[in-house]
Amino acid sequence: MLDQAQKLRQLATNNTEKKSKPRMITVTSGKGGVGKSNFVVNLSIALQKAGKRVLVFDADVGMGNDDVLMGFLPKYNVFDIIFNNKTVEEVIIKGPYGVGLVPAGSGLNRIEDIPDDKREEFLNKLAALEDLDYIIMDTGAGISRTVLGFIACCEDLFILTTPEPTSLTDAYSLLKAVNHFKLKSRAKVIINRAFDEKEALVTYNKFNNAVTTFLKMELNYLGMVSEDRKLVQAVRAQQPFILSYPNCDASRDIERIAQRLIGTEEKSEGIGVQGFFKKIFNIFS
Repeated sequence: MLDQAQKLRQLATNNTEKKSKPRMITVTSGKGGVGKSNFVVNLSIALQKAGKRVLVFDADVGMGNDDVLMGFLPKYNVFDIIFNNKTVEEVIIKGPYGVGLVPAGSGLNRIEDIPDDKREEFLNKLAALEDLDYIIMDTGAGISRTVLGFIACCEDLFILTTPEPTSLTDAYSLLKAVNHFKLKSRAKVIINRAFDEKEALVTYNKFNNAVTTFLKMELNYLGMVSEDRKLVQAVRAQQPFILSYPNCDASRDIERIAQRLIGTEEKSEGIGVQGFFKKIFNIFS
């Protein structure tokens, strides 16, 4: 028989496991074409390789392509979980190193139109996703009600931009909307397609100065991803570049960002995916 102390230790361990919830990260950008989904897919693989349990939730309704970047043709998507009685396990695609992917679908296109009973069923099904370290929400680009809703409900907001003036202007406009509606007071920034670290830091500093001066938001530099021809070759081959070209500059950049993210994990119970979507449904009700 277990002695009393051992039983208490076992109970404490069980309680700790129950409190562990995935950290909800929303990755977005001010405009399309800046490499957001490619970043999400490769970052997720890097985190998984580092021993974390990661799920990508493709929330780019109608334009999601995370599955394509992983080389998959999904049979089901979010719509089937909500409306066609599919379980989360039936819809999730297992990618490289065990990364999970929930493909996008029209199920979240008009969140406010989802009936209450379907919302409740969906929330119950999401309980299967709590045994994770990170759930990364890959949203659509630009300013929309849905994107702002995801930003409002996440724990961490990642903004991806390139050094191009149009990309920076659109990223600033997105944060201006976030600030106006008081959705978030801070965000992490990734500079994609930079020629080198110097260009990335110059770009970030200019962006940070504008945001902190006029929007009073706190930004943190998470890292940069190099402009690399290997990225184009990997996308054409429908392979994540971190797998096809693990030693290229961009892959090393992604690995550094993953390690930086792991190193700055905050001690928090987190809201978890059910808490996240409860907040989403409250906004769109």
